[in-house]
Amino acid sequence: MPPTAAEEAERGDRPAAAFRTDEFRSGRPQIVGPDTPEFPFPIALAGQVQRGFGRGGKDLGCPTANLPDKSITPISSVAKTGVYYGYAQVIPPEDNTDLRQEDIQVLPMVMSLGWNPFYKNKCLTAEIHVMHDFKTDFYGFEMRALVLGYIRPELDYTSREALIEDIEVDKRVALNCLERPGYQACAKNPHFSLGSSLRVL
Repeated sequence: MPPTAAEEAERGDRPAAAFRTDEFRSGRPQIVGPDTPEFPFPIALAGQVQRGFGRGGKDLGCPTANLPDKSITPISSVAKTGVYYGYAQVIPPEDNTDLRQEDIQVLPMVMSLGWNPFYKNKCLTAEIHVMHDFKTDFYGFEMRALVLGYIRPELDYTSREALIEDIEVDKRVALNCLERPGYQACAKNPHFSLGSSLRVL
């Protein structure tokens, strides 16, 4: 059984990431995992969105929300590093007027858990990309996420273009996986705020 992300972090050494190969890329399935979430999923995460490195949106066209270190323990303690899929929701403060109604729904997401080998991070991070076009940022707002499945391991890349290409595949795989009824039902999980003014997209 591979070590969890937390075990790797505790040892103080970053695992050697698999290198991206043509074989891996050409053989990537467009849907992964069982028809319903299986242990250790679903994994619930929650925390205030922090400022990260600012690379997701600027460098990769894939803006991400970073959760505080203590918020990722529920997944890092039971799962290995890699790319995951599920749902997320931004919970604004009551006096917020910046986010639109469509911004605070339960939305599909992909999440990277690890050290981002291409950028050679020194700390374990969880970076969530919500597949939605937000018109404003939400730093400091609460984010709730439900991680439902594993897509692939962390990979190293020889170019930014190769990384971007695989991120786009990750998004498609996540959306395909979440189309299954056993996963759609998870969008109504009590972990999310599902008041009368909110709906699932």
